[in-house]
Amino acid sequence: MIGADCNICDGVFIENDVVIGDRVTLKCGVQIWDGITLESDVFVGPNATFTNDPLPRSRPPSQQWKPSARTVVRCSASIGANATILPGLTIGANSIVGAGAVVTRDVPPNAIVVGNPARITGYVDTAHPAFEEPHVAASRDNHRALHVAGATLHRMPFIKDLKGALSFGEIGQHLPFEVKRYFVIYDVPSREVRGEHAHYMLHEFLICLRGSCAVALDDGRTRDEVALDSPTIGLHVPPMVWRVHYKYSPDAMLLVLASDLYRAEDYIRDYDTFVRLARGGPAPTVPAAETQSS
Repeated sequence: MIGADCNICDGVFIENDVVIGDRVTLKCGVQIWDGITLESDVFVGPNATFTNDPLPRSRPPSQQWKPSARTVVRCSASIGANATILPGLTIGANSIVGAGAVVTRDVPPNAIVVGNPARITGYVDTAHPAFEEPHVAASRDNHRALHVAGATLHRMPFIKDLKGALSFGEIGQHLPFEVKRYFVIYDVPSREVRGEHAHYMLHEFLICLRGSCAVALDDGRTRDEVALDSPTIGLHVPPMVWRVHYKYSPDAMLLVLASDLYRAEDYIRDYDTFVRLARGGPAPTVPAAETQSS
């Protein structure tokens, strides 16, 4: 099935069990095999390669073959020239796969991936605010509002003398909520992505105690990326903000302070559901439930 107003260039091959949405562009030399879905407004660059068999073998004509799982490229995603997409993956909406990348795992919405194997290097249309940037609005001397609604970057107190360095935070003075739980993330392989969720009610405050990492924030309309590379920098992530942690240095140790005990029902783990809630009005009330430790 091929949708309306598509741009299909020379030398493109389209097999049978294929779904192509509206306004899709397929540049020269692209081959779309059985088991592949391209949603609307997808761009596929020249000679990009899709695969649909994780264990390809020559088979006799009598042996029927079916793809093990569909490969889905979501709306408005772009795939660069000569990229290779392994079978059964989902390429997230509005994401970008760089030229020549070899994609071996799902690509999150809005992510930019490059390399072999492909790794996330950034997010589309994302600002990179910091204390030094003049366009980031200041609400008090020790913290700055970000573009993402409700999120703030905090400069924590810092004391240094011949005996060493010390940074601290006091509830009500430097920390914007009462802390009821903490957890520490460390020993993360640099290619791994953590987070990828939002909360209905929970506030979090993030401080990278050692090394560095990046946190991408998304309120359903606007995106920020903040570099956490000092114990003197804290990031307040309020409810209904999608967060992704990545770019961990090998020695990174991220402290997360939380406003409540662990509650599985407070998590929003599907990005499409999050965007629908964020754009459609107040999030539903989270039902009371017995808490459990994380």
